[in-house]
Amino acid sequence: MGEQVNFQREEQQNPDRIVRRKLSDQVLDRLRDMIRAGEYKPGDHLPSERALMERFGVGRPAVREALQTLHQTGLISICQGERTRVNAIDAGTFFDQSNEIARLVLNTAPANLQHLKEVRQMFELGITRIAADRATPDDIATLRAAIAHQAAQQGGDPLPFIQADMAFHIRLAEISANPIIAAASQAMLRWLFETHTALLHWSGYEEVTLSEHTAIVDAIEAHDADAAVEVMRAHLNRSRDRYAMPL
Repeated sequence: MGEQVNFQREEQQNPDRIVRRKLSDQVLDRLRDMIRAGEYKPGDHLPSERALMERFGVGRPAVREALQTLHQTGLISICQGERTRVNAIDAGTFFDQSNEIARLVLNTAPANLQHLKEVRQMFELGITRIAADRATPDDIATLRAAIAHQAAQQGGDPLPFIQADMAFHIRLAEISANPIIAAASQAMLRWLFETHTALLHWSGYEEVTLSEHTAIVDAIEAHDADAAVEVMRAHLNRSRDRYAMPL
């Protein structure tokens, strides 16, 4: 940390100071700039390692390290026996890349789980209000189909019922037509689900959940935002108290 501070201080005092950087970092910057500039678009194949070595005048280790970093950040996909391909980047990519950090944050600091629950509840209430304003007849039909699918998962293994429950809430978020809202909703549900899988017990309460979902959709269909939000609030509070997870 002290070395970094000293480096920053020296850089401020002498902006002309020449800094030596790893070759792989320089290759990484060049490749990232090429992707951002559209030289390589989503779905395009990147040149072979040998072609990149020749283009940048570097060895194979520098190219491979740069490609691995791009792969880890989700910008490209490296598959055995296939050419490296540029990925399509969207809001979901950002949250997918945050999964491991989210798991660490939730597992190492229990208070953060409660914070996430609060954020998710605020988020869900906002989503419900948007849905009540924007939902089309097709959206309503899709939500009712999601409830019917969830009803069919009753009995036996609770996991399909829980997954169908999550699908209902994700579909609700998608009505916003905002990909960031939809991706954030899905990510929060995923993180909460992974944290609470061992604690979930739905037996005997499936019908209550289905009834609440139906009431939410009824209010959304009537475009009654206040009623939809209050039904959702009661649903989340009841689920939180019972299952220690707001689904």
